[in-house]
Amino acid sequence: MSERVDRFEQAGEEIKTLPERPDDQALLKLYGLFKQATEGDATGGRPGMLDFVGRAKYDAWAKLKGLSNDEAMQSYIDFVEELKG
Repeated sequence: MSERVDRFEQAGEEIKTLPERPDDQALLKLYGLFKQATEGDATGGRPGMLDFVGRAKYDAWAKLKGLSNDEAMQSYIDFVEELKG
């Protein structure tokens, strides 16, 4: 495993130990970066208008289209560090 993958996994664990829960926008950003890093570009259809959470999560992921897995991992790591303060 590469050092970046190890750091990415560590960042995922660090999120769980933050003193305060990140706000909804931060959580959506984390979700999108995580999905882009682990699965690549968004797949499937956009959830319907009444699925507010699903739609927001899909949009957060879809706006990262074209971002490489490595770039998404690094952005995720950097954002976790920012949240840690």
